[in-house]
Amino acid sequence: MDLKAPEGKLGVLIPGLGAVSTTFIAGVNAIIKGQTAPIGSLTQMGTIRLGKRTENRIPKIKDFIPLADLKDLVFGAWDIFEDDAYRAATKAQVLTPQDLEQARSTLEAVKPMKAVFDQNYVKNLDGPHKKSAANKMMLAEMLMDDIKAFRKTNQTSREVMVWCASTEVYIEAAEVHSTLEKLEHGMLNNDPLIAPSMIYAYAALKSGVPFFNGAPNLTVDIPALIELANQTGLPIAGKDFKTGQTLIKTILAPGLKSRMLGVEGWFSTNILGNRDGEVLDDPSSFKTKEVSKKGALDYIFQPDMYPELYKDLYHKVRINYYPPRGDAKEGWDNIDIFGWMGYKMQIKVDFLCRDSILAAPIVLDLVLFADLALRHNMKGIQEWLSFYFKSPMVAPELYPEHDIFIQLTKLKNTLRWMAGEELITHLGNEYYDDYE
Repeated sequence: MDLKAPEGKLGVLIPGLGAVSTTFIAGVNAIIKGQTAPIGSLTQMGTIRLGKRTENRIPKIKDFIPLADLKDLVFGAWDIFEDDAYRAATKAQVLTPQDLEQARSTLEAVKPMKAVFDQNYVKNLDGPHKKSAANKMMLAEMLMDDIKAFRKTNQTSREVMVWCASTEVYIEAAEVHSTLEKLEHGMLNNDPLIAPSMIYAYAALKSGVPFFNGAPNLTVDIPALIELANQTGLPIAGKDFKTGQTLIKTILAPGLKSRMLGVEGWFSTNILGNRDGEVLDDPSSFKTKEVSKKGALDYIFQPDMYPELYKDLYHKVRINYYPPRGDAKEGWDNIDIFGWMGYKMQIKVDFLCRDSILAAPIVLDLVLFADLALRHNMKGIQEWLSFYFKSPMVAPELYPEHDIFIQLTKLKNTLRWMAGEELITHLGNEYYDDYE
């Protein structure tokens, strides 16, 4: 595969100028200025082994594959509040005043465009900075005009869009989502099953911009938008950034399964106080998140294949809005396991994390990998990026892979494949002469 070098500026378009996106922008600024290391970013700090272990070829991913330079990133956003990124970050209270001050000029330069927003899809949030139009197609056209204006003003050579806005109410795929023609007809007729995030995804793909979904919304993972992505030759991926409690689950669960240890119950509860917590305090938005968070264990444990170990697993997930905690989320897990001769044991996990600090490097990696996929004509679903998502998108006939270690192998093998390098199987028999 011909690995094309990135040329010119890369526009990063972000619906939602909140805690995650402002932390991401401030962090990129700090990395460029040498004020911090890019901790948490696989593209910036991760390495990739090439060839046999004896060859000792282990470059950093950013030195192996042609990724955009961080200095070439240009940021744009939409939000329902008029606050620039500096004011939004100040209100989010993720970063210290010192870190905010160091990024102030960069953050103040990001002034949000009016958002496409409907409170029917995010019940506990509203703001004045919104677009209005007679139908959803007109709203999409307004977003397309925003993209054109951003492109012209910033002289970008290409763009990517990453959804960093709120979790929408739970929606199941319906007839209106089944084909592009039906989706466009539904947009003209204001079909209530077409959420604002779908309008952003449609506008992005129509404008030649890849769309990656960082929330659990039913957005780009519908047949109509998959059809549009394939038609326009653009990459899509999602959904829901894998941070916090689900990150821990996809690390622990594969380990338990690998040793054939049974799991009787897994109780998870969270407290958080940021805007995300406020939105998820609404039951209809929480259901969207709950479905995303609960699916991982079923796919990892495969209870139909291992009924003695996991068929009766009781899995409970709760999220509690607790304003004093702010962005410093706390996730508690109680795991009831059993081993040899059925003897019971327990694992307790208390993860005091910072949601936006975990999410920001994910946004960076997805921006760079989305651009990489765009430059190399990798259209449609990008399953190789499952590593970053709670609910990875896959082809309709496949089940999603949730084991984080398999996901990482898949990602790195995709990079090797793109560069014409040998795929790594970890078989290892080539090192031993007595193997036939």
